[in-house]
Amino acid sequence: MTPETTLLKSVFGFDQFRPGQREIVAAVSAGENTLAIMPTGGGKSLCFQLPALMNEGLTLVISPLIALMRDQVRALQGAGVVAGSLSSGNTESETESVWAALSDNSLKLLYIAPERLANPATLRLLKKASVSMIAVDEAHCVSQWGHDFRPDYLRIGELREMLGVPLAAFTATADPETRDEIVQRLFGGTRPSIFLRGFDRPNIRLEFRAKNKPRQQLLAFAAARTGQSGIVYCGTRARTETLAAALATEGHSAIAYHAGMDAAARRVAETRFSRDDGLIVVATVAFGMGVDKPDIRWVAHADLPKSIESYYQEIGRSGRDGAPADTLTLYGADDIRLRRAQIDEGMAPPERKSADHARFNALLGLAEAQECRRKLLLAYFGETSAPCGNCDLCSDPPKVFDGTEMVRMALSAILRTGGFFGAGHVIDVLRGNTTAKVRQRGHDRLPTFGVGAEFSQGMWQSVLRQMMGFDLIRPNAARFGALGLTANARPVLRGEVLIDLRRDTFTAAATRPHQIARSLVNEEDEGMLAALKAKRRELAEAARAPAYVIFPDRTLIEMATRRPATLDAFSALNGVGAKKLEKFGKTFLEVINHEILPDQHPARRKLAASGGGEVFDRLNSAQIDLARGADGAGKPMRCPAAALAKLARNPPTDIDGINRILGAAMAERFGERFLEILHDA
Repeated sequence: MTPETTLLKSVFGFDQFRPGQREIVAAVSAGENTLAIMPTGGGKSLCFQLPALMNEGLTLVISPLIALMRDQVRALQGAGVVAGSLSSGNTESETESVWAALSDNSLKLLYIAPERLANPATLRLLKKASVSMIAVDEAHCVSQWGHDFRPDYLRIGELREMLGVPLAAFTATADPETRDEIVQRLFGGTRPSIFLRGFDRPNIRLEFRAKNKPRQQLLAFAAARTGQSGIVYCGTRARTETLAAALATEGHSAIAYHAGMDAAARRVAETRFSRDDGLIVVATVAFGMGVDKPDIRWVAHADLPKSIESYYQEIGRSGRDGAPADTLTLYGADDIRLRRAQIDEGMAPPERKSADHARFNALLGLAEAQECRRKLLLAYFGETSAPCGNCDLCSDPPKVFDGTEMVRMALSAILRTGGFFGAGHVIDVLRGNTTAKVRQRGHDRLPTFGVGAEFSQGMWQSVLRQMMGFDLIRPNAARFGALGLTANARPVLRGEVLIDLRRDTFTAAATRPHQIARSLVNEEDEGMLAALKAKRRELAEAARAPAYVIFPDRTLIEMATRRPATLDAFSALNGVGAKKLEKFGKTFLEVINHEILPDQHPARRKLAASGGGEVFDRLNSAQIDLARGADGAGKPMRCPAAALAKLARNPPTDIDGINRILGAAMAERFGERFLEILHDA
């Protein structure tokens, strides 16, 4: 095994790298300036944590959220790594231990928030510390036009120059524009090694639904996933409160989270979410950046996100452990009007507004897609994909029809009414509704009055929403959301372009049941998984730590399905490193095997993590057979367990090597048999 793969298994418990990780780890550990764009849940943290352990000196990690820092520090410490953070969330003893580790140069990773870079005392500290690398998490926060912009991220480039060390920057989503901004601000315009890892997260199921009694839709989705951790994203603070209350009334464990809450209440919510199994957080986008909880089983959007990048990043907070996860995004015409208005009324320059509209158009195209959603989503990020079989359109293909005539009717009505009216008035004109407003404006005398009377109000609402999705029409913020034509509409009006519409969106969404959450294990393993989760919860509560710091869901799922009977088999599970094997292996094996297991010698337990346990057992069996010599008449003799462990760990190739470890007398008694065993191993 190479040094990095040895550390990968012994510290982090993984037998192999995820796709793309090895190359990034190699670049970072070689001291290259690096920018890695990797999907949420793609293993970004390991790409700077592993090089930090491989290299001399201290790795400084700049991270935007205290909760994220604390979670990562806990997980590293649980794996036996000397790591710490300096933040306002520290206890006095935590801060003292960080100072002590800095003083004796044992600290390998130090996490700080970017705001600390404004403090001269922090800069003096970092100058004196043996910093060998800077890692920047959530690097897109340096983008001044991004919604996650953090002004103090702009200081990181100066820090890199001051310390004269390499910098590795990581982010989940960065379009070319943001990527260029990161290169300019963090790397001084000098292009680093850039890694763009595949964006596919095949374990996440994608689903969109047009709003139809949205509260009931969300409650039904949550009810099908009772007991699973989830996030509901809302467009407003008020909605987080009302939805959290509605979920609680239905028997769910649910809390609200938004920027209007005081800092103490937000910290309580973050702590509960990281520690509690099955908690639902109903939040604005203030919650989530840097969420490191690997076993979030679902994410729902009560309102349409602002862009396809935001959507991708937010759904990516589910299923980070690789186990199945579900998503649901609800959308309606009001969402579209709100998002368009936010762009138009913002302070960004015209070219930025145009780019933001294009990003939102991509999300609308995904919402109104007529084929595999994953295929369309990955195409936006420049990747190709076959139909995924894991989205709502693959499992229930939509029925489409030639809607060109209906679309032309609607475009004509908007054009003839001057582009001064919203959807309600346009539909009244199309359906021939003689309202006071229609009569007052004389729109009952238009050629388009009543041309769509055969279609219902709901059908026309669906048509107009789909037209917004095709970017044929846009609500105009300057005219209070009045619908206007885009340049894309002209070819349709002239009969040069045909438009297919989805018929299924005409049907009440509430009449179609939600797919029930997929079980994480087979029916026969569900009881075992529940028992393992109960034991994990007990250990987490005793340690006052998040449950996944003990083991993530993915590891418990492997335990429940593979049922390891020994420490050696247990060590082969994903996520089981040497420290966790030593600390928790026997405890979980007793749950799996329904019995109290005898204690093993510490030297034997340690070999389970390195793969030498079976060799130790064979050597021990051989020495028992030869305890009185080959003829059974000799003086009793027994090798110390530590000596057997040394043989198993570093097998000698000849009798002289065995003699050096065991001494002449024991080598004479056991040497020949031991060499046979070691040569066979």
